[in-house]
Amino acid sequence: MNKKNVKITVFTGISIVVANMIGTGAFTSLGFQLESLSNTVTILSLWLLGGIVALAGAFSYAEVGTQIKKSGGEFTFLSRIYHPMIGYLSGWISQTVGFAAPIALSVIAFTQYFPIHIGYPRITGIALIAIITLIHCYNLKMSSTFQNISTLLKILFILLVVSLGLVLPAEKENAVHFDTSYWKEIGSAAFAVSLIYVSYSYSGWNAAAYITEEFRNPRKALPVALIGGTFIVAVLYTLLQFVFLKHASYVDLAGKLNVGTISMTHMLGSRGANVFSAAISLLLISGISAMVWVGPRVTASIAGEYSFWRYFRADADGIPKRALWLQFLLSAILLLTGTFEQIMIYCGVLLNISTLLVVIGVFILRSKKRQDAASPAHSFRSPFFPFFQILFIAVSLWMIAFAFINNTKECLLGFSNLLLGLLTFFLCRKKQK
Repeated sequence: MNKKNVKITVFTGISIVVANMIGTGAFTSLGFQLESLSNTVTILSLWLLGGIVALAGAFSYAEVGTQIKKSGGEFTFLSRIYHPMIGYLSGWISQTVGFAAPIALSVIAFTQYFPIHIGYPRITGIALIAIITLIHCYNLKMSSTFQNISTLLKILFILLVVSLGLVLPAEKENAVHFDTSYWKEIGSAAFAVSLIYVSYSYSGWNAAAYITEEFRNPRKALPVALIGGTFIVAVLYTLLQFVFLKHASYVDLAGKLNVGTISMTHMLGSRGANVFSAAISLLLISGISAMVWVGPRVTASIAGEYSFWRYFRADADGIPKRALWLQFLLSAILLLTGTFEQIMIYCGVLLNISTLLVVIGVFILRSKKRQDAASPAHSFRSPFFPFFQILFIAVSLWMIAFAFINNTKECLLGFSNLLLGLLTFFLCRKKQK
């Protein structure tokens, strides 16, 4: 059988989405929410609303992706909906830092969560990325197997934590409170700020759109992967926050970063907490693996359309090996220089703008009334249109405005990277001519 004909299943697609989404955010951000919010219903509403916004994006991407049916995510979608330059700039951000920076952050989190001290953590992190890159260079079957197993272990671990948390008796002095006004808290500025950070915890819901062509049946598989993976994470995240609130006091959790470890210490003692930290550290590998797999597909998509980047095209077996090692190099540079935290801020803003444009693209594609693409027989149709699209657009504009007001310097720095991308775009066009 030709290796290039090997395709991934819906299960693998869901694994990629879940692995991309579940990171350290679900185990760390609750403490900062509790500094300004205390009503348990408010906290759970925050995580449910974050999940609904992510689902709104997944519905929209499923509709766009089943019409365009090409890998590359925003690069492909925006190139075809708007203009090749807009798609290229979106791809440029993904190619340069959009995946390399989150990989670097996850590797640092891996070394920090691990209960045993790791010497030379950055060098260890680079070695870890190199090993995962090697795995994804071998073939698609090995990539699928590794991703499925690592993600399944991650889900089983979180289910175990949730199950234990629901069954074990609650702490006498826990953080489950209903005393403060729900409506007052939900309308506060603190709720708005917390929702922004919760939304970042849900980022990665669009991962399957980067590998559309690698599915056996993209029209059926892509919506299930995007929507199914996002729904699973939304349920797990919300239950996880309730368990943390149930098993630790407000004083223990408020303002703390390691809320997961604190709650597990109350549930299972210090040894149980050490096992928890080790498990979180190891399960971050699943997310790193998903990003290592997905990111180079953007570079390969760009290389397929612009001869300037042709060196990074996929090989005969369909695997973009040179693009994989380019991403490894960028991640290693970010780890060694330590500049990726600022990059993540401006990168996040630019990627938010890209996803916003894709969701707006649903309106544009529907308005064109192309029977071969817009017909329900040929593509997924987002339910309750345009409710979810309007919700996603409103929240995205809100987050972008918040980022510009509070991180103006980083946002302007991000646009300087766009100028560099614009320069390479014109070089590409010149070479094409």
